Amino acid sequence: MNNSVEFNVFGKYALFTDPLTKIGGEKFSYQIPTYEALKGIISSVYWKPTIIWVIDKVRIMNQIKIQTRSAKPIKYGGGNDLSIYTYLYDVKYQVKAHFEWNPHRPDLEQDQNENKHYFVAKRMIERGGRRDIFLGTRECQAYVEPCEFNTEAGFYDNYAEIPFGLMFHGFDYPNELGKNEFIARFWHPKMLNGVVEFDRPEACPKRKLIRSMPQTKLTTSGTQEIGLLEGYSEVGG
Repeated sequence: MNNSVEFNVFGKYALFTDPLTKIGGEKFSYQIPTYEALKGIISSVYWKPTIIWVIDKVRIMNQIKIQTRSAKPIKYGGGNDLSIYTYLYDVKYQVKAHFEWNPHRPDLEQDQNENKHYFVAKRMIERGGRRDIFLGTRECQAYVEPCEFNTEAGFYDNYAEIPFGLMFHGFDYPNELGKNEFIARFWHPKMLNGVVEFDRPEACPKRKLIRSMPQTKLTTSGTQEIGLLEGYSEVGG
């Protein structure tokens, strides 16, 4: 199945928020991107309900540097608060990902055209994506471009193994899980010579149920094949 893509993603700032720091309002970034953040990036480049993007690995190209910036988040009771956010600075990553068919959408089997999705995804990477790209949070604008994984010199090419402890991996959404549940996943990543190989979502050792959530239902509009920009509509959820 020819369904693998490779791309660079880079930007001035990134904020892959450690959930523990959200409680106090002063966000602190993980040192490496999360699976969910990279999945969000490739989904912004190209996504259809027929496919599920799987992130295989990421290569950390630049030295991990942090920078603190003041922020004025909106308070729940009105007005603004003063907080300090800690961002990653001057980031660049090489990402390798592939797509798989969504097994919980048998109604879209007619759209399981491997060549169509593969070539459209590659073309969208060349054009910088369909939607805006962000590195973790909305204020961290990013850019994508095609690349060949493991080309170019990276800062951590000869650093051997670096563990990062327990980290957030990603979310299990009802439409991809096949259950009316919204679940958070956690894992223990390791970087070897600058490369982090991700566990598959179903292999993550720690999971936490966040809440019950109904699956979003989509219906085709009667076309024989789902088009690139039309052919399905949301009807609930």
